[in-house]
Amino acid sequence: MAAGLKRDVILRMDGEDLLEFINGPSYEAEMVSIFSQIGCEDASLRDCITKALEKLTVDQGMPPSSDSWVMRNIVEPALESWDDKPVSQETFLEESKKVAKRVAQNLNEEPVIVAHSENTFDGSGIKRLLSNKFELDKLLNVGLENVPKDRNGKISKEYLRVVLDVVAPSVGLPQIGAVEQMDKVVADVLNRIDADDWKMIKEDEFKKLLTEIMESIMLQLEGNPISVSSNSVVHEPLPSSLSLLQAST
Repeated sequence: MAAGLKRDVILRMDGEDLLEFINGPSYEAEMVSIFSQIGCEDASLRDCITKALEKLTVDQGMPPSSDSWVMRNIVEPALESWDDKPVSQETFLEESKKVAKRVAQNLNEEPVIVAHSENTFDGSGIKRLLSNKFELDKLLNVGLENVPKDRNGKISKEYLRVVLDVVAPSVGLPQIGAVEQMDKVVADVLNRIDADDWKMIKEDEFKKLLTEIMESIMLQLEGNPISVSSNSVVHEPLPSSLSLLQAST
């Protein structure tokens, strides 16, 4: 996962949190929302429920069903010996609850270990760099090492995006293409300064523009930090010294 303020947690998912969600006050509203998202007009009820389970999150007690082991050993057994029915919202709510409870039971019998990672991009890495002129100049020089210049030493503005991508890991930013929300922030800032207009500028001006770009990104992230998370099922044995947390932690 891309750089940022990172938090890694190992979760033991045994069905307890999933049951709490199923029996909780938010379950029905959440499932109605999911039903409207997945579009079940031309799907069987079984397929519809399978898609719905894929929408449930680790926070709700569901391990990622995109993992083939989880699908094969936890989800599919919950759908065995189950009669398909015509799809309606009422039937979906009733039958998906039954399947989800079987999934919780399967998790209780065979708990799943999930590695959960969270990254927050809040601009703090850029702020630290901008407060240290020596480090800022050094990083900009590194970023410009392989950028082509014309015979007058000028650089095309189109390389602002390239150099920003080079320095990104050093200031706690993901590289372009790694995090969609961050790509939108970067694109918005670059569009405002016409970064793709191919204009040739002096190296000092290039560095100044790049610094302004990073400052603009920092201000946006300070006002609206971007958080992303990922979950992956752990199939290898864990070290005995590693403590496990419940999914609600």
